[in-house]
Amino acid sequence: MIPIAARAGSRLAIFGLGASGLAAGRALIASGARVSAWDDDPARRAAAGALGLPLIDLYRSNWAPLEGLVLAPGIPLTHPEPHPVVALAHKARCPIFGDIELFAEAEPEAVVIGITGTNGKSTTTALVGHVLRQAGRRVEIGGNLGTPALALAKLPRDGAYVLELSSYQLDLTRSARFDIAVLVNVSPDHLDRHGGMAGYVAAKRRVFRPRGTVEAAARGIAQTAVVGVDDSYGEEIHAALLQEGAWRVVPISGRGRIEGGIYVMDGVLYDETLGADSAVADLHRAAALPGTHNWQNAAAAYAAARAAGASAEDIARGIETYPGLPHRQERLGEVAGVAFVNDSKATNGESAARALACYEAIYWIAGGRAKADGLGPAVDWLHGVRRAYLIGEAAQRFEAQLAGRVRVRQCGDLKKAVREAFADARKEKVDRAVVLLSPACASFDQFQNFEARGEAFRREVDALSRGGQ
Repeated sequence: MIPIAARAGSRLAIFGLGASGLAAGRALIASGARVSAWDDDPARRAAAGALGLPLIDLYRSNWAPLEGLVLAPGIPLTHPEPHPVVALAHKARCPIFGDIELFAEAEPEAVVIGITGTNGKSTTTALVGHVLRQAGRRVEIGGNLGTPALALAKLPRDGAYVLELSSYQLDLTRSARFDIAVLVNVSPDHLDRHGGMAGYVAAKRRVFRPRGTVEAAARGIAQTAVVGVDDSYGEEIHAALLQEGAWRVVPISGRGRIEGGIYVMDGVLYDETLGADSAVADLHRAAALPGTHNWQNAAAAYAAARAAGASAEDIARGIETYPGLPHRQERLGEVAGVAFVNDSKATNGESAARALACYEAIYWIAGGRAKADGLGPAVDWLHGVRRAYLIGEAAQRFEAQLAGRVRVRQCGDLKKAVREAFADARKEKVDRAVVLLSPACASFDQFQNFEARGEAFRREVDALSRGGQ
């Protein structure tokens, strides 16, 4: 748990009692704050009460004494419209922030690495943590990935916090700053929650707040911005940071040479900050990092770990031994010569396109609750798709987008899609056949979250491996 000494005696409300809200409440109470907690879900209120959080109905309470509202990141702050509790806070002129802001207020001694991006931020976060641990550093990994930031252990000065940061979390920061800030990439996502692309980019841009000169000197580490420049938004942010001059800026690419940067060409990772033609790792040896999108993740992780003090040699060894994350192009094994890949985390067209680029004979399961751009760039990566098996709310819309491009089957649910994809793959007997779950959609029409969808896929594959029907 991270203590927040600056909040001792403060009166704060917490709204949204999921994992991050509970962690914030417990950390604040342990720090001597006076907390009023609430959630619209009675079950979550009961769980919070069992943990000792004081429950006070924020719809009916007196807001005048409150010094801040700690808002869970999943609750609408501005769009499509503010949540009613947010509106009450605005009316009372009560500041609104999230758990990442409180984490920053705690002023941890260890290096803090903040990682964001539309796609790949979870893999990059886990990879940075793995690399630093392999290099002998004490590391805590969390934020949007796994453990909430305030539930992490307190680290000494030689440790490192590696935090995945969503656009929702960054939107709830007011002054949070990071020693090393990473933006892997930017493409359209969550536009309904940010009022359009400009709001979404602005939220991501908050990861690059500079420290003051005195504060930076006290931290003993140069503030480093690692920026993916494989998209136009990243290029613009990179140029702006260079012009501002407050950061040491390192450009990264998974697609080719970036002068003075860190990049991948033909599967080899180069660090041109060490000099021209400085090859540091062969990514073909990293089995858990297939495809150019993972090469971009590897370049970002390498840059962050270098900025944190790890050697090029230690980072290369860490990249090669990285085991991967569940639901991110997770290879589940083979059944009767057909491979199964769980990429349930691919909740938009951009991330699905990245998976489609990695395989040659794909029986593709897609669908769910579509994002604004539907399949988006995935329609440009269909050369390896033998047939698409469509599920969920987006099935009819995706069939229209795929018309004339690939053969399609309407399956309705995941179980039927897995069975039909497997049957077709066995019947057609093509080399390196892959049944790929890469939905290009959110999961909420049929599953609680992408993890539940991925586990359902895993169960179906396990049943096939046992000869189940």
